[in-house]
Amino acid sequence: MLFTDVSSYRAMNAFRKAGFWISKTGSKHTGMTNGARKIIIPRHNRLNPYTLKSIIRDAGFTDEEFKKVL
Repeated sequence: MLFTDVSSYRAMNAFRKAGFWISKTGSKHTGMTNGARKIIIPRHNRLNPYTLKSIIRDAGFTDEEFKKVL
């Protein structure tokens, strides 16, 4: 499943609901962690669907699990 029209802000909120918190912010990227895993989210109005799918996989979620918190 590809997620289209998901902004970085919306993705960060979904990962916050899933137990991640912001660990580092920069001008172009935001780092988040849950203590065991680290993910980097680029700041864009619309994330590339393949980039978001890779971030979801790095966070240890399936597409269905991410869809529930989105």
